[in-house]
Amino acid sequence: MLTSDNAFSTALALILGMDSALISIVTLSLQVSLMAVVIASLIALPLGAALALWRFPGRNVVIVALNALMGLPPVVAGLCVYLLLSRAGPLGEWGLLFTPTAMVIAQVILVMPIIAALTRQQVEALHGEYAEQLNSLGLTRLRMIPTLLWDARFGLLTVILAGFGRASAEVGAVMIVGGNIDGVTRVMTTSIVLETSKGNLPMALGLGIILLALVTMINAIAHIIGETAKRRLG
Repeated sequence: MLTSDNAFSTALALILGMDSALISIVTLSLQVSLMAVVIASLIALPLGAALALWRFPGRNVVIVALNALMGLPPVVAGLCVYLLLSRAGPLGEWGLLFTPTAMVIAQVILVMPIIAALTRQQVEALHGEYAEQLNSLGLTRLRMIPTLLWDARFGLLTVILAGFGRASAEVGAVMIVGGNIDGVTRVMTTSIVLETSKGNLPMALGLGIILLALVTMINAIAHIIGETAKRRLG
């Protein structure tokens, strides 16, 4: 039976030895999370900016709903996607359930409200500061969107990184819609749960170390971007 010290040293050996199973799991995890964040950003950035600039009936309801979805339980998101993609669901004929695509869809649903809500806050603050200048240039609200998004780029990069951190650490939704199939949909978080239950502590620890390093790196990059933005504004 492995002790904690032996399990840790074996985990490090797996990482340093670039174990093929471990690398495969990490690669799939990054592919799924990156794709989800890219898709979510393409939807959420213009959506958040539009909510910041336009006033319309029901706007406050949309904002409240978006803020509420920031705390959407992953298992609920996973259940919704499962019902959509199951054979009895409206998109069942596409055959996407228990594929990486289903996992991407679930992560997009989790990440998109975070990016959209925080984008709205940042763009609304910038618009309040530069409204007179933008209006004097004769810009329509539609043309203001790319201008304000670019001006808020450092803050938005931090927002996107936060979304990536949420996606990469998610387990409940991807477990439901992905099924944790070896070599197909097994990612870091679901593998940690599985390997721990099997008693394979070295693999679970190895994946845990990589996941912790990834989250730490994301937070470090976000901090650096934030400090850079402060210096430039200063």
